[in-house]
Amino acid sequence: MSDTASYQSGFGNGFETEALPGALPVGRNSPQRCAYGLYAEQISGSPFTAPRASNQRSWLYRIRPTVAHWGDFRPADAGLWRTAPCTEIRVPPAPMRWDPIPIPEASVTFLQGVRTITTAGDAGAQGGMATHVYVATQSMVDAYFYNADGEMLFVPQHGTLRLRTEFGVIDIAPGEVAVIPRGVKFCVELPAGPARGYLCENYGSAFTLPERGPIGANCLANPRDFLTPVAAYEDRDADCRLTVKWGGALWETDLDHSPLDVVAWHGNYAPYKYDLRRFSPVGPLLFDHADPSIFTTLTSPSETPGTANIDFVIFPERWAVAENTFRPPWYHMNIMSEFMGLIYGVYDGKTGGGFTPGGFSLHNSMLPHGPDRDAFEGASNAALKPHKLDGTLAFMFETRFPQHVTAYAAGIAQRQAAYGTYGSALLKRFDPHKP
Repeated sequence: MSDTASYQSGFGNGFETEALPGALPVGRNSPQRCAYGLYAEQISGSPFTAPRASNQRSWLYRIRPTVAHWGDFRPADAGLWRTAPCTEIRVPPAPMRWDPIPIPEASVTFLQGVRTITTAGDAGAQGGMATHVYVATQSMVDAYFYNADGEMLFVPQHGTLRLRTEFGVIDIAPGEVAVIPRGVKFCVELPAGPARGYLCENYGSAFTLPERGPIGANCLANPRDFLTPVAAYEDRDADCRLTVKWGGALWETDLDHSPLDVVAWHGNYAPYKYDLRRFSPVGPLLFDHADPSIFTTLTSPSETPGTANIDFVIFPERWAVAENTFRPPWYHMNIMSEFMGLIYGVYDGKTGGGFTPGGFSLHNSMLPHGPDRDAFEGASNAALKPHKLDGTLAFMFETRFPQHVTAYAAGIAQRQAAYGTYGSALLKRFDPHKP
């Protein structure tokens, strides 16, 4: 497999790519004999009878079919990885926030470094999600993984990742994201040292682009900016290990060859990456503060129109120009639950400190939240000139399900115990004699 990541452009397109000339059959998906002695295999991310617009599948032409990568599976240690439904501990109904989880000095691979923060819904019912933080100091060597429970959205915050997948190589750094569909085999390497980031495990329908509605044909995330890898393969016979997440548990088996052996593929079910700095934001140009849904980058729809299983929302650099308006997010209670992370910079709704890059917060379903005192006072008294929010990138995983905090997340030292009462610092300002 090449050490260079190469890509093709577009979201949800019917891609085709081959690492050897003629490896892709012409005019048929499963010929009697594939070129180069390859095996044809289909991977489907949707039911066969799903409507054409939502039907996802790819044909892979590989050295060995996946069934040949199978052995006797044994239980593997899941560490701090948890799967919904999971109610390990009850916490009081209040906002929660954490400092960044330190990157350990010990040798830790990506699989060993996943720490679940919240779970929501039910993986077995294919609805909901889990939020994780990953920390890693060592590349996966002769070790591969795939997740049968959900697709995985990687959001790096520190360090770069090289995702070697069946479909090709993807490199991502802070400011970029990558999605690995369920069932796709990969390994995680660290080309530039230790890494930390956020991970959304989506149990529901695959992430797609949101509808733009009255916005029209342009802005938000544009399909051409999503990149899918070109074919690359490993033809390597060596002892290695395959770990599978299935049914909320980890299982592993030994192999004598690499499972990343896809020489060519075509279809629309594939991993991809996206540079969040290419997001084209829209916003209020005269007055009032628009709903954060205008920053939706990817969405996992539910069976209820207009209600997302998950929305992936970002808060990037942008201009604030609204007149006679409280510009930061208002105080609110929301039926959706919100997990937020900060990749870099300062989030405009929390300028009073405590929300630092690598940190994260949880504002659960129907719990009150909004700007801290410093953000409120600053925004209430600022001269409302056009102002650019520079050098900032925050994000939110928002879901219709309540999020259950894991025992690990509730008990670590990075949890800010006093955060749930930050609203008590807001002053009483009411004066019936001063309209």
